[in-house]
Amino acid sequence: MTKRFGPVAALDKVDIALYPGEIHAVLGENGAGKSTLVGILSGNLTPDDGDLSLGERKLSFRSARDARKFGVDIVQQHFMLVPAFTVAENLALFALGDSSRVVEHAREIADRLGWNLDLRARAADLSVGALQRVEIVKALMSDGRILLLDEPTATLTPNETEDLFRVMRRLREEGKAIVLITHKLQEALSVGDRVTVLRRGKVVVSMPAQGVSPGQLAVWMVGDTPPELNKPLRSAGSTVVNVAGLSIFGERGETVVDNVSFSLSAGEIVGFGGVSGNGQVELAEALAGVRGSIADDVAYIPEDRQRDGLALPMSISDNLLASARNRKEVSFVGVLVPFKVRSWCERVVAKFGIKTDSIDAPASSLSGGNQQKVVVARALDSEPEIIVAVNPTRGLDIVAENYVHSQLLEAKRRGAAIALFSTDLEELALLADRTFIMSGGRLLQGDNAAELMGGLE
Repeated sequence: MTKRFGPVAALDKVDIALYPGEIHAVLGENGAGKSTLVGILSGNLTPDDGDLSLGERKLSFRSARDARKFGVDIVQQHFMLVPAFTVAENLALFALGDSSRVVEHAREIADRLGWNLDLRARAADLSVGALQRVEIVKALMSDGRILLLDEPTATLTPNETEDLFRVMRRLREEGKAIVLITHKLQEALSVGDRVTVLRRGKVVVSMPAQGVSPGQLAVWMVGDTPPELNKPLRSAGSTVVNVAGLSIFGERGETVVDNVSFSLSAGEIVGFGGVSGNGQVELAEALAGVRGSIADDVAYIPEDRQRDGLALPMSISDNLLASARNRKEVSFVGVLVPFKVRSWCERVVAKFGIKTDSIDAPASSLSGGNQQKVVVARALDSEPEIIVAVNPTRGLDIVAENYVHSQLLEAKRRGAAIALFSTDLEELALLADRTFIMSGGRLLQGDNAAELMGGLE
């Protein structure tokens, strides 16, 4: 399979075979070609060269609907649900054939998988884990033979991830061929029967997962293992942000953040963990000024890069400039200077390893991981006093993840106060000087937080 975008070969003569009753993990760094491969398999992209066949039958997908008719279902990295609709209404939108059986069919699938699915709930009111379950049920309603999962664990807690793996193993036992697109090495080896590694559009290796180590996978993916992080000792300075008795109300007047108090000091990273949907995003938005101003000079890495972090039709350079228009590197007495803008943008792109042919390309042309790098680069390059980061390494490969972690630690070293919201407990353990767990809009610390964190593991 070959697919080009201009002069760039996103896929270069890639061969891949899927088998019934097998979980096939496909790994690669950001821009390696994973998303392009999924696009072709799901009917959203047409290859420039190569053949796609099901058994002995040659296939030609003209659309995602064609792929579904041939038994290929996909759970996208970004959920494809209408927030204002109920679960049942969302499922009916994508039903193939008789939509009158949607509720009954969805309940049958959910029961088979051991899930309690609230079909009357609005999508906007569901946690990330619940949304993921809806997407999987939606995909399975066409009773296809092949299931594509694109970075499904990016924002799931360890418990939610293990539940997803349980379901994947169940579907494998039912004879489905499952493709897991991921950048998480340990996850690929724990659930995958076979691994295929892509690098720069080519297959580096495709083999059984048994006996493969995470270190070997890392070398295949990026050519080397990233260096270990040097976490500076905690040396918190003066208090930069003090939050006392903060409550935040949702769209229907419900309390989503309940009377929380904490402080952020210069030179420390404060972690906020817990299951998604317990007030983390609302608290992060309050700290970042989205819900009124708590502090000045705040850099914000939002949870959803496509909805809140980027203007996708605009160029990479315009997206980077969104928070840098008054910086001396790009302007003179408040007026943007084109050659300065270009020089600065190219430096930032190179510094953060954003893979693109041109800074003039739209942000929508980037892979998900590279889109995340644009958001992170814009926030961290300005060396702000306060950083609010929500799942900042979501969708990033091991090299990019390591780089973002090192940049956050460097920001801490120079005295920034950092609020790190993450569903990844390992990330919090690695970076945070102290950690709160959010549950029901409240902050837990000490014994209660430790007990809850143990439950999340």
